[in-house]
Amino acid sequence: MASESSWEPPEGSWASSAARRRNMQAIRSRDTKPELLIRRLLHAQGLRYRVAAKPLPELRRTADIVFRPAKLAVFIDGCYWHGCPEHYISPKTNPGYWSEKVTRNVTRDRDTDERLREAGWTVLRFWEHESPDDCALKIAATVGRLRENRD
Repeated sequence: MASESSWEPPEGSWASSAARRRNMQAIRSRDTKPELLIRRLLHAQGLRYRVAAKPLPELRRTADIVFRPAKLAVFIDGCYWHGCPEHYISPKTNPGYWSEKVTRNVTRDRDTDERLREAGWTVLRFWEHESPDDCALKIAATVGRLRENRD
């Protein structure tokens, strides 16, 4: 039996090596450090929310933080995975695949925003590099405004 280090991905595989595959699989899709910081700040302000929830049951996409009664969906986007204009750098290994993947993510993000807005939701998106304090303040202010308008 061959050792793991001698494994080669099949032609056209998304991972350029077994090590790269392990690295990519270890990346969290929820409970990232920026998300946890922002959630902690929101909770300290007395706000309650759903985590990694579907705002719309028929839409197979989840928001990082959801305030259902206020109809607010919050996304904390990773700079690499969502193509941050300030920080995204195309990888040196298998750049075609990864650039296409990020482009598909960005396209899906815009589609998600549009669908949620059409359903009467407010969408807030933040980059992972933004100040958690600033993000939490904006989220809290938006929740407050939406609750006032609802009453």
